[in-house]
Amino acid sequence: MSDANLTRPKGAADDWTIPQGWDAYTPEEHATWDILFARQADMLPGRVTPEFIEGLDVLRLSKPGIPDFEELSERLIKATGWQVVAVPGLVPDEVFFDHLANRRFVAGNFIRKPDQLDYLQEPDVFHDVFGHVPLLAHPVFADYMQAYGKGGQRAAALGAIERLARLYWYTVEFGLVRSGNGLKLYGAGIVSSYTESVFALDDPSPNRIGFDLKRLMRTKYRIDDFQQNYFVIDSFEDLLEQTLNTDFAPLYAELEGQPDIEIEAILPADKIYTRGTQSYARAREAA
Repeated sequence: MSDANLTRPKGAADDWTIPQGWDAYTPEEHATWDILFARQADMLPGRVTPEFIEGLDVLRLSKPGIPDFEELSERLIKATGWQVVAVPGLVPDEVFFDHLANRRFVAGNFIRKPDQLDYLQEPDVFHDVFGHVPLLAHPVFADYMQAYGKGGQRAAALGAIERLARLYWYTVEFGLVRSGNGLKLYGAGIVSSYTESVFALDDPSPNRIGFDLKRLMRTKYRIDDFQQNYFVIDSFEDLLEQTLNTDFAPLYAELEGQPDIEIEAILPADKIYTRGTQSYARAREAA
């Protein structure tokens, strides 16, 4: 939820936080949250990683209406030391990384309109809170998110934010995780989207590839439609271990001279769970 080229809005604090303004939400806005929540809560069990469902329960997110960030943060602090802070929208990279490094998750305080239930380009409160916050109640994933924030601060100093952004995109936003003999959802961009929650697991179009840090950080991604690649982690523990045990400075230097990998590409070294047909993306391009 970051962007390097932004101007701080009037009324936002130096760290870009603003009051959530919970009392100002309209009945229609609360109803929009309830519709979105009910759709996802009905279809995600059995598809999403169990840790996500546990987070919903621990944080009591099933309570009707848009959550009050103060109440939500009280429960989250008890679980993992994280809190949720309101921002007016996208924030600069350095602000985003600083909040994550200090266990603060920034969430937009606005919600989409009723005619935008299935797609919204800028993350709203449903994407940010329903999609991201439940896994912040899981200690290992919570540690990963803080490690990512600290890594972002180092990446900024090394001019490597774009590489690290790909890690966030393909894990935090659009990641899959192995579960028994199958795959489960965990990325916030998937679990907050009714249509992509189905597409990511069931559609024959996308590639589903085993997580490889170097490969992932060379891979392009798209922000305007369903993903053509999903990367599959073995576990949150393994994801955290790889993040903490990797010296990113020489990794960035190694990758600097290597070409980007096209979104739909399959490499000989890839661990392939699904070799996608790419039929969805090709049909969209031809339309």
